[in-house]
Amino acid sequence: MAMDKTFNAAEAETRLSKAWEEAGCFRAGANAKRSDTYSIMIPPPNVTGVLHMGHAFNNTLQDILIRWKRMQGYDTLWQPGTDHAGIATQMVVERELAKDGKKRTDFSRPEFLQKIWEWKEKSGGTIIEQLKRLGASCDFERTAFTMAGAQGDTRTGHENSPNFHDAVIKVFVEMYNKRLIYRGKRLVNWDPHFETAISDLEVENIEVAGHMWHFKYPLAGGATYTYVEKDEDGNVTLEEERDYISIATTRPETMLGDGAVAVHPSDERYAPIVGKLVEIPVGPKEHRRLIPIITDEYPDKDFGSGAVKITGAHDFNDYQVAKRGGIPMYRLMDTKGAMRADGASYDEAATIAMAVAKGEKTLTEAETDAINLVPDDLRGLDRFEARKLVVDQITAEGLAVMTTVTTKVKDEDGNESEVTETVPYVENKPIMQPFGDRSKVVIEPMLTDQWFVDAAKIVGPALDAVKDGTVKILPESGEKTYYHWLENIEPWCISRQLWWGHQIPVWFDADGNQYCAPTEEEARAQAGEGVELTRDPDVLDTWFSSGLWPIGTLGWPEDTAEMQKYFPTSTLVTGQDILFFWVARMMMMQLAVLDQDLPVEQRIPFDTVYLHGLVRDAKGKKMSKSTGNVVDPLDIIDEYGADALRFTNAAMASLGGVLKLDMQRIAGYRNFGTKLWNAVNFAHFNNVYDADAPAYDIPDAKAAVNQWIIGETAKVRVEVDAALDAYRFNDAALGLYAFVWGKVCDWYIELSKPLFNSDDEAVIAETRQTLGWVLDQCMILLHPIMPFITEELWGNTAKRDTMLAHAEWPTYGTELVNADADAEMNWVITAIENIRSTRAQMHVPAGAKIPMVVTEFSDQARTAWEKNEAMIQKLARITTLEQVESFPKGCASVAAPGASFGLPLADVIDVEAEKARLEKTLGKLAKELGGLRGRLNNPKFAASAPEEVVAEARENLALREEEEAKIKEALARLAEIG
Repeated sequence: MAMDKTFNAAEAETRLSKAWEEAGCFRAGANAKRSDTYSIMIPPPNVTGVLHMGHAFNNTLQDILIRWKRMQGYDTLWQPGTDHAGIATQMVVERELAKDGKKRTDFSRPEFLQKIWEWKEKSGGTIIEQLKRLGASCDFERTAFTMAGAQGDTRTGHENSPNFHDAVIKVFVEMYNKRLIYRGKRLVNWDPHFETAISDLEVENIEVAGHMWHFKYPLAGGATYTYVEKDEDGNVTLEEERDYISIATTRPETMLGDGAVAVHPSDERYAPIVGKLVEIPVGPKEHRRLIPIITDEYPDKDFGSGAVKITGAHDFNDYQVAKRGGIPMYRLMDTKGAMRADGASYDEAATIAMAVAKGEKTLTEAETDAINLVPDDLRGLDRFEARKLVVDQITAEGLAVMTTVTTKVKDEDGNESEVTETVPYVENKPIMQPFGDRSKVVIEPMLTDQWFVDAAKIVGPALDAVKDGTVKILPESGEKTYYHWLENIEPWCISRQLWWGHQIPVWFDADGNQYCAPTEEEARAQAGEGVELTRDPDVLDTWFSSGLWPIGTLGWPEDTAEMQKYFPTSTLVTGQDILFFWVARMMMMQLAVLDQDLPVEQRIPFDTVYLHGLVRDAKGKKMSKSTGNVVDPLDIIDEYGADALRFTNAAMASLGGVLKLDMQRIAGYRNFGTKLWNAVNFAHFNNVYDADAPAYDIPDAKAAVNQWIIGETAKVRVEVDAALDAYRFNDAALGLYAFVWGKVCDWYIELSKPLFNSDDEAVIAETRQTLGWVLDQCMILLHPIMPFITEELWGNTAKRDTMLAHAEWPTYGTELVNADADAEMNWVITAIENIRSTRAQMHVPAGAKIPMVVTEFSDQARTAWEKNEAMIQKLARITTLEQVESFPKGCASVAAPGASFGLPLADVIDVEAEKARLEKTLGKLAKELGGLRGRLNNPKFAASAPEEVVAEARENLALREEEEAKIKEALARLAEIG
């Protein structure tokens, strides 16, 4: 079977993917030889998505596990599919419509949804096809979709497409009826561009240049108090009469909705005025609102003035204070982020709010929300335009805190002088500002009516399942994060103000009564004849539907064969950033909605969660378009092949480790594949695979070299299984790398050459059988990580009963290790490596063949030498070995177990010149080391430099110190010689 000189990844990958698919290699249950099941649910990428490095990494690990289990004979399912991605998909389709001058609102809702389904049918499968390029062995015939079965679905009726929509609606209705879902007014992240609530995960907090304005809130009725500041020892540093309390804010426009000013209970400065009223310093003077000064643990008395304004409807921290203190929360903005222009006039609204502040009136939540406290002259303005006017109005009224600044100015003649003036106190400082990750506009915390899951009622079983070990989270640090989130859980906002998604199955009558049912007909039956109903226009958050992914993709609520067989699933591989948003919610929802008579272990969605971090660049920096360090995995596959990318992903996947993608490593692992390819070519050259060659069984070898490599193969099989069992993908990959490249391609190939040149046909036949078997094991063990090149080699060698994807995973172990052969060959390898190392260290010319002497020689070492003398001499470039009493002058020592060798080098190298070269290098190195140590020992550098820069400096220091140690060792050897 002739082979090409090199592996053509671009051609082979497409061909092999098609062959696997046509053979049904990845269908659920394919290659099952046992009743045990193993199933993985792919974290569904957005239907709008394209393959990025996070996907490539995540799916490589899943594929390694599923291919490994499939080859072990498990009944496997790797379930693929996509998420309908509410905002992202609606944005894509609206952008397409905009090209034709159309907007979403130019269509009816059903018409617009039809446009989305058309787009989905045309472009929504991109990422699935890209996953195939990566080599993902999902059962693609079962590709699921979180909107499958919804109105307009083009996939309805497909045999392997579960009706996900019905599952989502069923769960909502059941949870509603159990009072686990309710409608209420709470603070949410509001995106003014898309006019919808969004999750925390869809918010990007970005540092921007900001301002902190300091303003005075005058005490009502002209009241005053003695303001006193003290130092740490209790000495008075400032004492003055004040008729105001000062606050600082980065968002002055929200002052219009203040409900209180809060100070810490222990702050003595403000004790005299707690409970008193202050004026909000903005708005028409005749209707200036009063708000109370309250105490709360939230203010930090050592930050700023120690007093903070409480605007419960527009700040998450303030919201909590307002809830605790019963402070009214007044909404100031509309859905587009403009100041409200609805409702009664300002004077009427302010009069009501004043009565509330004085305790003369109480309002319901709805009545509070209806009050518009935006002054008439600011109504309808963009929030940032309003901000400028608010600042101007407060400053003009003399209620800005003032500060004295001194600047240097020059007159016409260039003379410099100082000018001191009093100006409003405005700090220019960086602030963290929330932006919508898709809209790129500033997110506004907004008090709105939304649907919520009362998560506190369903969180208990999800917590217990991890605490009692029923579900394991790896690395263990993930468990602490999981507990933190779930033990402090808040109501979960599940509604979105979009058209694309699962529309909430609740209808309202004219009085606002709610009717929840799977269909409108059932809702009308609840309401009674003649009652007009209107459906809630909102849709469900995609995290709600994807929370049902494990059961929805298996056909639940129907009692399907797949549900019976593959649920609970086995392993979830996902990013640590969605531990709460997806993993915890799957846990809560599956445990809440499945038959409560079933034991917990039959209701959990998975038994193991493997969490990983972000894939970063080679220096540990987060990849971003603005930095210009984003790497496209498809570009890598085009240049290096999918196997090299996959092996890199596996090699860097240490539990809890930082994921640094280094292009040099990818190139190196492509070379690794070439090394294996060349080893198989060597086998072809030595007639290991003739025209009728069958697959080789475990050889019954007699030659020590063959016995040794069989034992090494057994050791690595045990090592790989142990590593994959423990999710130590990097240990499996690096163990195979060391074995295939080091033990097989470097050592065994070289050590086998004398055997192939033997005159003994039995030795040649045994070595052919051994090499053939060992290379087969290399292909099998590497296949889960490098499926393409191994499948190609498998088909280009012996006659096969199956494709490699369905080959039987080996179960042999250390019983194949021959202790004598192992000791002998490891001695030979150690001796050769140490001789080569000494030669390289002493700069002995590579082609020079030199004699060697020995002073100490144990019987075991001597036997190993004598059995392998020709091999050692050839590979270490040694001409003769002579036993002597002591080393002659100019001899470099070489250690080996049970032996002390020496290389006489006095006449081979120029010792003094070599010393001078090394000392010069050492001098240069000392300067570099001094600089690196100086930077790292400087506290300012460690505190101010970016984390990746500090890490790079530490890494460079370690490398330079290692280099220094080697040079010093070489100089010590040279000192021995002369």
